[in-house]
Amino acid sequence: MSQLATLNEQLAGHQRLLVAYSGGLDSTVLLHQLVQLRDTHPQLQLRAIHIHHGLSGNADSWLQHCQQQCQQWQLPLLSERVQVDGSDKGIEAAARDARYAAFRRHLQPGEALVVAQHLDDQCETLLLALKRGSGPAGLAAMPAVTALDGHPLLRPLLNQSRQQLEVWAQQHQLSWIEDESNQDVRYERNFLRQQVAPLLSARWPHFARSVARSAALCAEQEQLLDELLAESLAALVQPDGSLLIAPLQPLSEARRYAILRRWIGGQGGLMPSRDALQRIWHEVINSREDASPRIRLGDYEIRRYRQAIYWLPLYPSLRECVLTWQAPWQPLTLPQQLGVISVDQQGVTLRQPQADEAVSVRFAAQGEVHIVGRAGGRAVKKLWQEFAIPVWQRERTPLLFYGEQLIAALGVFVTREGSPQDNHSWCINWRKEQ
Repeated sequence: MSQLATLNEQLAGHQRLLVAYSGGLDSTVLLHQLVQLRDTHPQLQLRAIHIHHGLSGNADSWLQHCQQQCQQWQLPLLSERVQVDGSDKGIEAAARDARYAAFRRHLQPGEALVVAQHLDDQCETLLLALKRGSGPAGLAAMPAVTALDGHPLLRPLLNQSRQQLEVWAQQHQLSWIEDESNQDVRYERNFLRQQVAPLLSARWPHFARSVARSAALCAEQEQLLDELLAESLAALVQPDGSLLIAPLQPLSEARRYAILRRWIGGQGGLMPSRDALQRIWHEVINSREDASPRIRLGDYEIRRYRQAIYWLPLYPSLRECVLTWQAPWQPLTLPQQLGVISVDQQGVTLRQPQADEAVSVRFAAQGEVHIVGRAGGRAVKKLWQEFAIPVWQRERTPLLFYGEQLIAALGVFVTREGSPQDNHSWCINWRKEQ
């Protein structure tokens, strides 16, 4: 089978493609092969995207090269400049995150992302996973077909070595750019590519293909575990995405951790290390009943509330946030995608503010309040507990104030001071973002 026929098979029937194009050898060969395939398959719709990381003094000339090449191939090219901050997780990981965030922004409905990772990249990925002490999921390395926010992500070159790509490029007299940072062995992949892989290939010429087979076998084992554990996991996951704790207690450690990994993966998280799983089990799940335990994983955290654990994005505190709301009472947009509050025909019914009462929305309150329908007062903290509001939602529930008086926790309770009055009431609707 010819390389183009193999490529067409690897595309798995997808005809609308966004191709990641750095201008290097790998993506140049991929894009050239797709352009040739388009000549015989006119239904193929191609777009290329180039990410300008700003990390090299040559980045502008690389963009210019890509623009000229795509113009020659009559191919639309998108380009985006991104900011890369490597202070947290390192330059390599930060650049990848910025790159894929840009891909997500530009993918159109029904479009697949195509990237040029090849056999040698697969070998490097598995070696890096070994270095990290990864289990079968990490050793499965990169799948040929996966998903990126609901879009197919295709790696059609995974069975081709870099040497094969070089032969294609020379045969077709292609030109490409050389990123000088690829020679910097301080980066882990470059160290493997420049110093480790040549030694392994010299001793064992088919090492990369053997590694790829091992990765494929690990992927098969993970798929089998996915199928075997799917029913158990579904029984533990609640409609809000939380995971019940009690059914995990009698399970073996291996089964328990396998379920936790799949729950985290289902939430979109990266696979946790064994140490992270142990911390989740001991520090979060089995902490004191009166504790509010949490563990951070990337940009998310796992927290326990009562008999379940939750996967939550990290948000800055809103305790000091005060939003002023004034006549004519236009819809008020809340911070951090919490939605909008507005005067409406539906919602919670409250007395209207008096002329001298300034209206504001806040996200923290203390002390004792009297709520509608209760004879005595009760501490706000106790009310949150009584109404089963998790700790992290308490700071994300809009509190309506008239002056310094708490009137209502929208969607939870109304204080006696906010009790509706005949002919002087209004409805406040909190429309949450989906």
